Amino acid sequence: MADASSVDEQPMTAWKPTTCMRCAVGCGLKQRADGDGIEARGNTAHPTNSGADCQRGIEETVSPNGRRLTEPLVRRGGELQPTDWDTAIGVVATRFIEALRRAPGNIAVLGSGQQTNEAAYALGKLARGGFGTPHYDANTGLCMASAVTAYDRAFGGNAPPPTYDDIPEAETHLIWGANPATAHPVLYNWIANSANDDDSQLLVVDPVESKTAREADRHIQPEPGTDLALVRAVMAGIIDSNGVDTAFIESETTGYERMVESLPDVECAAETAGVSLEAVETLSEAVADPTLIYWGMGVNQSVQGTATARGLIDLCLASGNLGPGTGPFSLTGQANSMGNRVCSSKETWPGHQPFDDSDVRKAVATTWEVPFSRLPTDRGAGFVKIVDRIARGEIDACWTVATNPAAGMPDAGHVKSVLDDVFLVVQDSFYSETVECADVVLPAATWGETEGTNMNMERRVSRVTAATDPPAKVKQDLDIIATIGNRIEPDLFGEPPIDPEGVFDEIRELTAGTPADISGISYGRLDDELAVRWPAPDDESEGGYQYYNDGEWQFDTESGQAAFSAVSHSGLAEPVDESYPLTLTTGRQAGIYNTGVRSQSTERDGLPTARMHSETIANWLSAFDRGRTVITSRRGDVTVTVETDDGIPPGIVWLPIHNAAVNTLTLPTVDPESDEPNYKQCAVALSAPTSSNPSTETNSQGESVDD
Repeated sequence: MADASSVDEQPMTAWKPTTCMRCAVGCGLKQRADGDGIEARGNTAHPTNSGADCQRGIEETVSPNGRRLTEPLVRRGGELQPTDWDTAIGVVATRFIEALRRAPGNIAVLGSGQQTNEAAYALGKLARGGFGTPHYDANTGLCMASAVTAYDRAFGGNAPPPTYDDIPEAETHLIWGANPATAHPVLYNWIANSANDDDSQLLVVDPVESKTAREADRHIQPEPGTDLALVRAVMAGIIDSNGVDTAFIESETTGYERMVESLPDVECAAETAGVSLEAVETLSEAVADPTLIYWGMGVNQSVQGTATARGLIDLCLASGNLGPGTGPFSLTGQANSMGNRVCSSKETWPGHQPFDDSDVRKAVATTWEVPFSRLPTDRGAGFVKIVDRIARGEIDACWTVATNPAAGMPDAGHVKSVLDDVFLVVQDSFYSETVECADVVLPAATWGETEGTNMNMERRVSRVTAATDPPAKVKQDLDIIATIGNRIEPDLFGEPPIDPEGVFDEIRELTAGTPADISGISYGRLDDELAVRWPAPDDESEGGYQYYNDGEWQFDTESGQAAFSAVSHSGLAEPVDESYPLTLTTGRQAGIYNTGVRSQSTERDGLPTARMHSETIANWLSAFDRGRTVITSRRGDVTVTVETDDGIPPGIVWLPIHNAAVNTLTLPTVDPESDEPNYKQCAVALSAPTSSNPSTETNSQGESVDD
């Protein structure tokens, strides 16, 4: 292993167009090799961002400073030791074959929204067609599953209807449970510019004061975990004020009357959410104007995530906020979460085709040249339930690709112990907590070293290109997957190195005629146009606002109409009590990404910094020692430093998601519809550091992080 900077120096090359893989906005960049690194900047010709970029996207593209994996590793005598590729692949293939002989599908595969479309497709092809496993998910399910499930239930598809073109047309921008000023800076600038117009406004619903909330015209702070109660109160307010679009409801929707019957009393729902009736009225009145409703992890990562997302969609349906310049717009975190959903066979077959359709399964089996009976008939469980099955001994091997579940999953201490006990293969570019659990480590190329395509959150497909070669002993994701796959199922792939364009053409073929049709998007077209939005069934078409064509609506539901939901707030996943009287919530910080494996920083490797209201600190003074305290949940405890922040309401503790220790505390209970975990709310207590919970901690490299 080595620092990310330790690569062979290469001469300066010509500028090449590529896509930023930092988040799902999908900004087009230009990049080139520059000595021992990469130089990058916004691409003014790119239709997504017209040259706009953000500092963190550029910095993590050109100078990631994580601990780079530079050679294969195999565990011997309890330690990871360097080895050659033939040995590493031989160990993996032998153990995988043994697992499959014991039981079909006896391997869990955990993928990532950091993969290209081509690599995600190949991993799904191997997982579903080679292994025949139902135990396959990607970490996109930890952030977007609830939104995706809500779209599917409401519209019959799993992507947001609006595009970036709709942002300037909206007059009300309602951001719910998201902080795009930090997480999606380029996108947020577009929102802020539109909201600054004389007839426009920005409203934020978030339990804590974020950077986005500080810039809003109004910030409303519900209690963590009560978003659904507030959403339903707003809906009742819209109906009470005659703010519904009756004509649209009658002609284009189903389930409206049932939804109305399910609504709570406004005053009771507002009280449950901890907000005033005036705040409910403000939100109800705001959506009378053309409105875009954006939401993020604050909505999705909840046991009521799907229900809350459906409630936000219901607000749009009832108030006439569906159509150009309006609508529900979930904000995606990982760069290729959308592509993973379309291409990877994780939730659907490629192109959003249903798992239980036998004709689709036959077409997939024919394309892959595998037995029809091997393909699973349903998508299987999500991350949390897969880990539970490993813990119960139902799965003998696990393969993670570009994901860090030992730090990124809730109840991470339990997850790490489970991964320690299973045969674990880790394929990644950087050292992580999951690498520490691995039996075999396969080093993979990263941004700027690989070729392929990406899909952003508004369905645009664009190229990802290589400016430099990876380190000498590092291989491409596609080639690693194909090499393993061909050992399991001969000729499942061609002989590596695999041409990404050929893989993309196979995806195009399978998606032809589907809701997510990319058959009209080729590498040649992307070279010319840089980015094209699906559905694109031919080489001249491009998708626009979903489900709306020439003034006519056509939803992908059985009825052809959009569906309302009848959902109600059902309580918190883990209420506070005498033993755990405080509420923990989590969020992002600027300058670091997810579990931070591309970074070496105090935010990731030092003690986490908890933010608390001064009143909370005053009430718990005996729990502090030298500015530090121990946060304890029913699952574990973490020593933290503390920062006073009166933007955090009393009784709430805020921690950053990026530090590996934080998910020791979080709750693994999942949404019953989406399997997405309840990261954003759990009950905790504070105590003073002791000899068993010292104020000095060590990071994952065993180094002291005391000041």
